[in-house]
Amino acid sequence: MTSGKEKYNSIRIEKSGEKTEAATEKNCFAGGSAGTAEKCNLENCMLCCSLDRPETKKTRLLLHSCCGPCSTSVIERLACTYQITVFFYNPNIHDTEEYEKRKKTQIQFLNQLNSSNLYEDKIDFIEGEYDPESFFEVSRGLEEEREGGARCEKCFFLRLERTAVKAKTHGFDTFATTLTVSPYKNYTLIAEIGRRLAFQYGLSYLDIDFKKKDGYRRSIELSKQYGLYRQHYCGCLFSMPKTEGC
Repeated sequence: MTSGKEKYNSIRIEKSGEKTEAATEKNCFAGGSAGTAEKCNLENCMLCCSLDRPETKKTRLLLHSCCGPCSTSVIERLACTYQITVFFYNPNIHDTEEYEKRKKTQIQFLNQLNSSNLYEDKIDFIEGEYDPESFFEVSRGLEEEREGGARCEKCFFLRLERTAVKAKTHGFDTFATTLTVSPYKNYTLIAEIGRRLAFQYGLSYLDIDFKKKDGYRRSIELSKQYGLYRQHYCGCLFSMPKTEGC
């Protein structure tokens, strides 16, 4: 939980409900298609982005992160354009020991990234409340649902709505989530929820399918590079025997 003393600057991005972009999303790839482009790594990301990006005040982005590994390639892609604060809110993770392991991994990555001085801005971190009862409440009656079904929709909404509320109350005008980097997650559904919440709370939702342009593969590469723990199930109690990847 964050204290009331935390303060964030507010920058207007777009009117909610319309898919317009006042700040162009610039991904850190050295041109060409995903199949042929030579992707820049964390060492040259700042260089390739700074060559053609004019000096402008960066938009502050509240980025919901489902885990450290998924955040790696997303942050690499966005850090040149956005000033990022990672919001770790995942009450679905079972159990407390697993939750702490994933949170520690997230912080480990951010500490390594920030200490490397690869980016102009430090990546900030906010931990949301670990309240698993909220997850069990929204998933009640859906325990036997297939992975990716109605239970997951409720879980996505829970986490993204808390992110939107945090963004609204802490001066962010835009939010996003790392959930779409995973090939196991429904991008279309997540995007719909994000846009709906943006309209409801008067915010902007950064609608990007982060698994594209080899985003998922890149997250695996970076996880290995930084020695990050990669979990072998989605997180919730009901997914433990069913999934085999982030």
